[in-house]
Amino acid sequence: MSHAFVRLVSGSGETSYSLLTTSEFVFGRDPSCQVVLKSNEYGMVSRHHATIRPSTTLEGSTNYVLCDLNSANGTYLNGHILQECQELHAGDRIILGTHGPEFVFEYQDNHQSLSKPQTTITPSQMAMSLNPTKFTNTDSEASWSQILPIFSKPKDFTRKAYLVPGIITVILVVLLFFAQGFLYQVLLGVYLTAAALYFVYQLCGKAKPWWVLVASTVLTIAILSSPILNLFFLVFRNILPGEVPLNTSDIAFPELFIRYFFGSGLLEELLKVLPVIGFYLLGKAFASPVRERIGVREPLDGILIGSASAAGFTLFETLGQYVPGIIAQVAQRMGSDAGWRAGLELLIPRILGDLAGHMAWSGWFGYCIGLSVLKPRQAWRILALGYLSAAGLHGLWNSITGLSKTIGIFVVLLLMVVGGISYALLGAAIVKARALSPTRSQNFATRFTRIKN
Repeated sequence: MSHAFVRLVSGSGETSYSLLTTSEFVFGRDPSCQVVLKSNEYGMVSRHHATIRPSTTLEGSTNYVLCDLNSANGTYLNGHILQECQELHAGDRIILGTHGPEFVFEYQDNHQSLSKPQTTITPSQMAMSLNPTKFTNTDSEASWSQILPIFSKPKDFTRKAYLVPGIITVILVVLLFFAQGFLYQVLLGVYLTAAALYFVYQLCGKAKPWWVLVASTVLTIAILSSPILNLFFLVFRNILPGEVPLNTSDIAFPELFIRYFFGSGLLEELLKVLPVIGFYLLGKAFASPVRERIGVREPLDGILIGSASAAGFTLFETLGQYVPGIIAQVAQRMGSDAGWRAGLELLIPRILGDLAGHMAWSGWFGYCIGLSVLKPRQAWRILALGYLSAAGLHGLWNSITGLSKTIGIFVVLLLMVVGGISYALLGAAIVKARALSPTRSQNFATRFTRIKN
């Protein structure tokens, strides 16, 4: 019988650490890790850097896989940067960060002796052997990265300090000081929409390439600007009962809901998932791992691409129709300054409300598309449920405004209820999608959280 262990081969001396078959084995600087590495000696190592997880095969034996824990400087396996979890084999060399501590993964037969005397210690002894400062504070000198944190590794900023969103915010603030008129509205609208999408991205926790999300946003705007939109109008508003007159005061609520269900719900939700379908088909044309990166292989993919498409729809609808319309209408009666203020007052709630509106409905439908990929035997049932429920909430949101003359201020409460349900549906879909994800071990939102299906 044999047991697995890792052997520290860098630094002075060699030390071996036994791996358990029942729990994972974490390397890092945090005291909770099984191997705790000193900060002043191993500054390139993250607090939770990498882990070795046991997995049971069909034959009942135990294999071990190495996973990077979204470390700042990466984990190297046999000289190559670790992209996804990989199974370990005897002799594999593990390096934590560039020029970091190096370990060798090995198996040892219990009845054999190693060629060189080594000490095998249990996980309870590891922290003391590698980091005596855990118990005795002997570090008396501060490193340059501690004195001047700005000289830390660049990846520490980009991954952990939200450097890119912060810099984008600074650039936007400077531009807003000099922008005027409609350009001001466009800059602010794009920024708020990107912030809402970034929020969904962080909740999902899957590292989807940003160019895919931007392409989804641009593709939706392109569709809305093309003759394809007229074909949708023909089907859903002329052939189907989706035409809504300008004056809705004389239309009963059930009829108004049906009109909005077809003319807004079914039409717009189908239009917004076209990029999701497009990237699903595009992904099928490639082999792994490109297929998983750009395609729709799980619910998280559908949520992210669907939300990005909804961002494009919101930008086009808000900045292309509603805001210019209200600006012109108010400016004609009260002057241009009043028009710009009215446009801004409309812009902000419409964009921020996207999380409980277009993003919520498209993200939920995208979840159903991704789930149908994982569960192909129930695909049509799942797709029908997602499409009809998203269109139903969309139609209900639009038709409630027709009740303003009947129930007055209470229409605001109804809109809050529908918006809250929509966002709750998106949030529940994200949580379940993370639990169902085939790559949940690499999910940066739930890396250290165990979720039951």
